[in-house]
Amino acid sequence: MNTDLEFMARALKLAEKGRFTTDPNPRVGCVLVKDGRIIGEGFHERAGQAHAEINALKNSTEDTSGATAYVTLEPCSHHGKTPPCCDALISAGIKRLVVAMRDPNPLVSGRGLERCQAAGIEIACDVLRADAEKLNRGFISRMIRNRPFVISKIAMSLDGKTALANGESQWITSPEARADVHLFRAESSVILTGIGTILIDNPSLNARVDFPIVQPIRVVLDSNLQMPLDSQMAKFDGRILVLTCSTNEQKSTVLKQAGFEVHVLPESNGRLDLLAVMNFLATQEINNVFVEAGAILNGALLEADLVDEWLIYKASCVLGDKGRGAFTLPELQSMTDKKMLQWRDVRHVGADLRLTLSF
Repeated sequence: MNTDLEFMARALKLAEKGRFTTDPNPRVGCVLVKDGRIIGEGFHERAGQAHAEINALKNSTEDTSGATAYVTLEPCSHHGKTPPCCDALISAGIKRLVVAMRDPNPLVSGRGLERCQAAGIEIACDVLRADAEKLNRGFISRMIRNRPFVISKIAMSLDGKTALANGESQWITSPEARADVHLFRAESSVILTGIGTILIDNPSLNARVDFPIVQPIRVVLDSNLQMPLDSQMAKFDGRILVLTCSTNEQKSTVLKQAGFEVHVLPESNGRLDLLAVMNFLATQEINNVFVEAGAILNGALLEADLVDEWLIYKASCVLGDKGRGAFTLPELQSMTDKKMLQWRDVRHVGADLRLTLSF
């Protein structure tokens, strides 16, 4: 069993190499072992390209007959952009298959394992399952909950302010914290914000890193179609989705002609229905959403319980009681109504603290 843990840990390390490039597919690694030695390994690099198992077989240094395959996700059993991986493993003479987790897609879950087992391959499941699930929590969320995994980032002062009263917010946190944010942007499928942030800060919302990535899609929640055509984000290549509940065809047409994608979604009390937004993003094969927004949208997301993880960068500066807060919420009448979160992680990033919380 310890050997299984060792080789699966290696497969997970390989899977992490696809952290910035596999969307909308999951991150998967594979290690082939024979007589206690690694004879081949691979990972899934990009959607439409070979899966981890195929790359491991291609990279094998000797005959794979009788080998054990360690795969971080159940091998696929269906024809997509590539042939079924379970068939490739069967043809390669794999004797034993060790899997970290089953495919979360309820339409195909278990079928790859069943096909391998029917071919005489010994199966072991759930080896380092928690690590595999964390690596692909966005893909799992989309498959099971029909919505992406959502992280909201907030940069705030020691006294909980996100900007001065006049809206100035650059820069509350350190350069190291801002560089850390770009890593989170880079591994996300989408960077999502509200129209208020666009009108006040005019951000570009792209990931600025020094290694190859698939740039995230930018999504703007814009109930009344106020999106400026000359916004900073429009100067960079990539998809920009404007989600709205407005039926103003003239405004919509102008935005579409300027290169924006406009989608009309259901409304709730005159604003976009946020659950409908997340469900829509799932239909667009979005696994991970990174929110960078102001107090109104963050408050609404908190109220709707649609954020899976809060990422708080806390600086050691004080902005005073006139500064802007992190959440716009209805006034609480009792301490029993307070929003309680659970601490998940606390660490230094430059001169700041990065706090990770969830419900």
